[in-house]
Amino acid sequence: MITELHRIDVHHHIAPSGYVKALEKIGITTAGGAPFPKWSPESTIDMMDRNGIATAFASISAPGVYFGDITFTCNVSRRCNEILAHLVSDYPGRFGAFAVLPLPDVEAAVEELAYALDTLKLDGVGLLTSIGDQYLGDPDFDPLFDELNRRKTVVYTHPSIPPGSDKAKFEIPAFVVDFIFDTTRAASNLIYNGTLERFPDIPFILSHAGGAVPYLAMRITVLDTFPIVKERAPKGVIDYLKLFYYDTALSATRYAFPALQELVDPSHILFGTDYPFAPEPATAMTIAGINSYDRFDVQTRKAIERDNAFALFPQLQKYKK
Repeated sequence: MITELHRIDVHHHIAPSGYVKALEKIGITTAGGAPFPKWSPESTIDMMDRNGIATAFASISAPGVYFGDITFTCNVSRRCNEILAHLVSDYPGRFGAFAVLPLPDVEAAVEELAYALDTLKLDGVGLLTSIGDQYLGDPDFDPLFDELNRRKTVVYTHPSIPPGSDKAKFEIPAFVVDFIFDTTRAASNLIYNGTLERFPDIPFILSHAGGAVPYLAMRITVLDTFPIVKERAPKGVIDYLKLFYYDTALSATRYAFPALQELVDPSHILFGTDYPFAPEPATAMTIAGINSYDRFDVQTRKAIERDNAFALFPQLQKYKK
């Protein structure tokens, strides 16, 4: 059954066969400890119709495209971006797309960014919170962030498995706990290294309500006492945390929302589902969680589910009903 299509999903993945098979050839068969889900445009649109999702911004999730071979990374990035571009053009108004970039090769990433935005006309970029042993905010990535800042490109971030976690005797799949802290590390590192201060025109989206960021916000302010942080991030940690956008994927609960609502203005909360890595029932739970949270009024719910995305992605206006 098709319901009113009004929601804009900023945390929505694809798992095309070309990507999955490329990873299988090098022995990668899981994402964050879970098998790759079955995916097709048709089944995705059916799911969107059942859940009132007008447009979904598609991206590649963890484990991403970098596994030590930069040639492989560049080739798979290009293949994924062209798949994303076809998805957008084949289903007008139903999909947006976040480009894949071949980090940690910054020069190649800048080149792919130009192709993805100027030729393929994708809507922004999707970056993992950590690539290899480097986190977003690493100064090595500054040339890329300089270009993203110049273009005012939206950067959607998705957690990965934290570097070195394979050394721990910890059998819980990474997507359950580790992902949350990889996002928290990246957000903190973007502040610590002054990335948000130097590149103020990049809108960053944090997955899963920012991981543990809202809960740990005051603890992260300890950085304000570091002389180097006072120099790199003079506005103070809380002001920078308020600059991020936070999606609702797997986080639309009475446990997470109070902390998030205390930290950021509702205009910085975006609807997200994590489909298909999170199956359709999780989308229904996200919608129910937003609708049942008694500190969101009707206007705030509408903003979270739709209007905030229109402000961040003005190109959607032509599809607005």
